Amino acid sequence: MSTVTGVQGEERHDYTKAESHHIRARSLRLRGALLHPLRTQLWLTMGIIVLSTAAQVAGPAIIAYGIDQGLPALMRQDWMPLGLAGIGYLGTGAIGAFLIGWYIRQAARISQAVLIDLRTRVFLHTQKLSLEFHESYTSGRIISRQTSDLDAIRELLDEGINQLVMGVLYMVFTAVALVWLDWTSGLVLVATLVPLAVLTRWFQVRSQRLFRRSRVASANMIVQFVETMTGIRAVQAFRKERRNEREFAALVEDYRGVNSRVLGLFAVYNPSLAFIGNAAVAAVLLVGGFRVVDGALEVGVLLAALLYTKRFFDPMEELAMFYNSYQSAASALEKISGVLEEEPSVPDPARPVDLWNADGHVRFENVEFAYTPDRVVLPRFDLDIPAGQTVALVGSTGAGKSTLAKLIARFYDPSDGVVELDGVDLRAMHPKDLRRAIVMVTQEAYLFSGSVADNIALGRPDAPFDEIVAAAKAVGAHEFIESLPNGYDTDVNKRGGRVSAGQRQLISFARAFIANPAVLILDEATSSLDIPSERAVQEGLTSLLADRTAIIIAHRLSTVAIADRVLVMEHGRIVEDGSPAELIGGTGRFAALHAAWRDSLV
Repeated sequence: MSTVTGVQGEERHDYTKAESHHIRARSLRLRGALLHPLRTQLWLTMGIIVLSTAAQVAGPAIIAYGIDQGLPALMRQDWMPLGLAGIGYLGTGAIGAFLIGWYIRQAARISQAVLIDLRTRVFLHTQKLSLEFHESYTSGRIISRQTSDLDAIRELLDEGINQLVMGVLYMVFTAVALVWLDWTSGLVLVATLVPLAVLTRWFQVRSQRLFRRSRVASANMIVQFVETMTGIRAVQAFRKERRNEREFAALVEDYRGVNSRVLGLFAVYNPSLAFIGNAAVAAVLLVGGFRVVDGALEVGVLLAALLYTKRFFDPMEELAMFYNSYQSAASALEKISGVLEEEPSVPDPARPVDLWNADGHVRFENVEFAYTPDRVVLPRFDLDIPAGQTVALVGSTGAGKSTLAKLIARFYDPSDGVVELDGVDLRAMHPKDLRRAIVMVTQEAYLFSGSVADNIALGRPDAPFDEIVAAAKAVGAHEFIESLPNGYDTDVNKRGGRVSAGQRQLISFARAFIANPAVLILDEATSSLDIPSERAVQEGLTSLLADRTAIIIAHRLSTVAIADRVLVMEHGRIVEDGSPAELIGGTGRFAALHAAWRDSLV
């Protein structure tokens, strides 16, 4: 079974030590998988930035040479040293600028390659995950993974990495250059690193927790917004606007509070950082000034030392901003890696069995199904449905009808036992053969953006137009489709908003019939149809289901009339099994249901 519960639990921010270790290891594996194909470009980019940083850091040393060597030589009418210093300064600046431009282009290519890879991984993997995952993992969280979480990673790749690499290398090269130029000034700088390290550690410990909470608060807002907009009909029907307003306001307030605390950290960190930097410059100036007076240090070297000391602290604020981006991206990568680590609870077989031409013989042998070990939905049972038989599943809500149908469609695998099609275990059947042989139509009747013809052809993308029309006629959809503004070329709009619920259902029927499956499952598929439309569909069903196995789940007992066999279910068990006429003439559960339904029509 899937580990959906564990993934959703990662919306928390309070992990145990073992959980944190597992999540970090998982994120590192994903990061390595994303960067491994780009290792050549990464090494090239690293070489570019090293050379670029070296060119930038050379500036103050060249200035020191120009002051201490060039000016005395110029007084002797020798302009060569000063000219060389000027040319060298301009040259290193030009080289540095060219390399920075090259680095930015390389970093952008790497960033886009990683993001495209990650977006594609999330999309493809989420599609492969079983129905159990999608029924447990809310759509808002899925959207949050593809939007805010990927945006956080994009910000890190586009800006944060630049800040880190350039900042760290610049500080290292600056410190090395300062020690090489004047080791005494270098020691003064090293002394200031102690309070700098204490301050930075203080910031890291507190900001790590707050940045993760900020990501959780942001995701919660997105989830609330998406689910409210997705269920807007129910929101307005039950006047839930005021309650949603209070809930969303609480989430916004939580997000504001976390970000206020983050800004409070920066309000302490940035001024303290500036003070330590100014103190370091003042110390270098004081020590260096006395040494200049004593003749132990040249003026140009002191100026270069001051420039290096000041420049050493310049990237620190950017590194703090990088840490902000890094924490957000790390938290986002943890959640994305959690989705990517999910294994389908209905995996593809390692050695698939081909079944090119299915007859439609379905058999349950010693099958039991439970969503969780303590929640058995279908107790152990056997069932045989011969090829070509139309079976109606009847029973109260929660009796297990849809679960049984989902086992036949292999949306779930049984906890124990075997479900077979033509003697082949569904778990061993090749996925393409399974989806071609078994088609399920649900009451949702989801339509994708595109034309009516495109939606019908989803059942068989290579179907010619005349077969699309024939399928529509077979289920009674042709007449209303022809009345649409552009007929079969009419765009159904997002989620089929341009057609009624009953019309969407008819289109989904046509989509299933053109697929020509050996087993057709109708799960409450006529619930959105009015009586005339249902009768039209039933007329089509009578002929279209003649040569295929059909499983019909319906509360409307009028639909059951076309069935060869009725299975009455209660509490996951089949309590009655027989033809409609046999069961109606009896004294069992179905006879009572049928009598009540007949009385309701009077």
